[in-house]
Amino acid sequence: MLDLKSLETFIWTMRLGGFRRAAERLNTTQPAISARIAQLQDELGVVLFDRVGRRVAPTPQAMVLLTYAEKMMALRSELLTAVADRSAIRGVIRLGVAETVVHTWLSQLIERLNALYPAVSLEIEVETSPSLRDALARHELDVAVMLASYTDVRFRAIPVGNYPLGWVASPTLPLPEEPVSLRDLAAWPIITFSRTTQPYGVIREMFSSVGLQVRMFGNSSLASVVRMAVDAVGVSVIPTVIVQRELAEGRLRLIRSQAPLPGMTFCAAHSATAENHMASVVADLAAAVAADYEATTGNEAPHATGASRSALESD
Repeated sequence: MLDLKSLETFIWTMRLGGFRRAAERLNTTQPAISARIAQLQDELGVVLFDRVGRRVAPTPQAMVLLTYAEKMMALRSELLTAVADRSAIRGVIRLGVAETVVHTWLSQLIERLNALYPAVSLEIEVETSPSLRDALARHELDVAVMLASYTDVRFRAIPVGNYPLGWVASPTLPLPEEPVSLRDLAAWPIITFSRTTQPYGVIREMFSSVGLQVRMFGNSSLASVVRMAVDAVGVSVIPTVIVQRELAEGRLRLIRSQAPLPGMTFCAAHSATAENHMASVVADLAAAVAADYEATTGNEAPHATGASRSALESD
């Protein structure tokens, strides 16, 4: 009978393109990976990898086996989820999240997952959506909560909410009467997401499309964006949901502008091959937690900001 551990080893060797990377993914040694592959080849009576210099290349039989191996591992995961006691299900889920999620409902997701699956561990990475998409495609993450526009046919994606952006500034910043024009806003640095992100590009295009030059202060840390806005460095563009405390305390104010901003639509995505059933469970749980968060806190700006209900859903 085929050993499931050997099949798992084979799948990751195929996906990651070598024994060394498979060993890193499975927290074992390269000789252990080689031994499992050798055992699998002996059981099947076929060669699965040819040595090409210092690399290995899959044979045609390996390509056929991959389809069946993924189906068997997916069925195993589904069986465990359907039959086994949740407390007995073990494993590690590598979860990547955009920073907006960190400031909203990530802690609730961790609490919910721990209550339902106490033996499942989380490894969490906070990155921009482009980086999350690439890591998910490379199988370095099991689940990624990112802007929906970065998903494609390789992923199963579940919506987890829309977060309006707002023009935000310190009350001490001397802005003209509202509604403020883009020209008036361009007099100040615009502090927002890092330059590799879609919101940064959308905001820059808003100014350049009407012939305005603007200083953009891209920042990979939303906490730093908020701090700079509070310190009156410039005007910030940020999801309004994460600055509710600063708005309530009067340290920031929402600026009503003639230029509406889009919202940010997020999804929880994982590999469409679905061999890791726990990844699907975590993605579905993220959607449920996000819905509960929106229901209990509301996800709208406290008052008119000029924010549009359209979302960043296309490149």
